[in-house]
Amino acid sequence: MKKYGLIFPMLCFATGLLLAQRWGGMRYDDDRDIRTARELPSDSTGTPEWTNAIGFERDVFTFARIHYSRGPQWRWGWRTDCPDSDLNLSFRLQQMTSLLVDPDGRIIRLTDPDLFDYPWIYIVEAGALGLKDEEVPVLRRYLLNGGFLVVDDFWGDAEWENFYREIKRVFPDREPQELAMDHPIFHCVFPIALSKNQMQVPNVRDGEWSKTTHITWERNHVGNTRDVHFRAIFDDKGRIMVMICHNTDNGDGWEREGEYEYYFHEFSEKKAYPLESILCSTR
Repeated sequence: MKKYGLIFPMLCFATGLLLAQRWGGMRYDDDRDIRTARELPSDSTGTPEWTNAIGFERDVFTFARIHYSRGPQWRWGWRTDCPDSDLNLSFRLQQMTSLLVDPDGRIIRLTDPDLFDYPWIYIVEAGALGLKDEEVPVLRRYLLNGGFLVVDDFWGDAEWENFYREIKRVFPDREPQELAMDHPIFHCVFPIALSKNQMQVPNVRDGEWSKTTHITWERNHVGNTRDVHFRAIFDDKGRIMVMICHNTDNGDGWEREGEYEYYFHEFSEKKAYPLESILCSTR
């Protein structure tokens, strides 16, 4: 009996270890030298595969995800939703627009010499962002020289304050500006007729529950998470350099599109994909 009595606690320990690795470990803060999203296993229903014509491998749009250092107080990190979000969005862009899209994506650090080869970059869980000193001037130069940064999936006041502190290190003389939904960026590809709060994309669990709860905001954060904010940082000519999506989780809308029919139709199809198709096509 003593032998068998050990089995249950051992199973509990093993299960806890696996969950910790998936949800609190590598899945969110992976420090390995990973070059493309294609190198990582799917965390959802699998990722699409496609190819482009030989000779046009570099004449493509590439989803370039920033591999950043996580602040010590934060659980989440740069790898959230990867690789499914990156590859699903890339595939949908290939389907929905005239863009040819890189079928592998790119994972890149701000100090990588190849950064300037990618005019569009993405930072997820910006509430956990911790820029290294040497990354700050590189990001400033990248953005002022025509680069475009999309920031997504961070919630509440504490996470906003962390991101604001970090981006002010990059642009101490520029303020994020709230965008109205009649701004041209929301109408240049697909005309978006929804309000900001109607554009809120929850994580897949809250999204499925929202059929009965009607709650689409995350509740495990400090401060206001109900109200969606789309903010931008402009250069001196009025070009958007940084697009900030706060209190919404577009990344889950891409990553989890194949898990639940309701979630796909209500959030992925109506909100996450149209918005990001616009933001990617502006490049």
